[in-house]
Amino acid sequence: MPDYAFEQDAMSRGYMNVAGVDEVGRGPLCGPVTAAAVILDPTAIPDGLDDSKKLSLKKREALFEDILNSARVGIGHATVQEIDDINILNASHLAMMRALADLGDDIGYVLIDGNRAPRDLTLEHRCIVKGDSKSVSIAAASIVAKITRDRIMEQLDAEFPGYGWAKNAGYPTQQHQEAMLKLGVTPHHRRSFKPVHNILYQEK
Repeated sequence: MPDYAFEQDAMSRGYMNVAGVDEVGRGPLCGPVTAAAVILDPTAIPDGLDDSKKLSLKKREALFEDILNSARVGIGHATVQEIDDINILNASHLAMMRALADLGDDIGYVLIDGNRAPRDLTLEHRCIVKGDSKSVSIAAASIVAKITRDRIMEQLDAEFPGYGWAKNAGYPTQQHQEAMLKLGVTPHHRRSFKPVHNILYQEK
């Protein structure tokens, strides 16, 4: 289970307001990439924080509310157009920067899930591979990002039924890919992603 050790290490070196950052949505064929930044209150850390992928929907939903009620939270997105223009890695980092900007300007230190930080990040930071299973702040960010993006995909599913986005969140499931062939590519599909590009190319 993740703990508060990385945060405590930063605080022991004089950094206050330690934020955990994570993103979700690199793999889907459609929809935005979404990031969250969370500064936990060390006296009110919700019980059961873990990598969002390891939690049931019911547990994620409950923790999402607990995090919003007890912590400072920032959220950022990068659009499908931005993903196609600057590639998914850079768009993920753009979403992270927007989440940090949404969090506020008094962040002392940043813990980032993964092995690469956004190029434009000037704050002191540390990258942690599989950070969402090691740091409670990053775990909290992973939960907020996933719930936020899943809800966006549920809304898009209502507007564009048939692709199964409410269940598959835009990932390339068999149902999703068959629907793309049958129903076509929507404005929310990432044209720079190979399965989408191939369908458009075949159509031409």
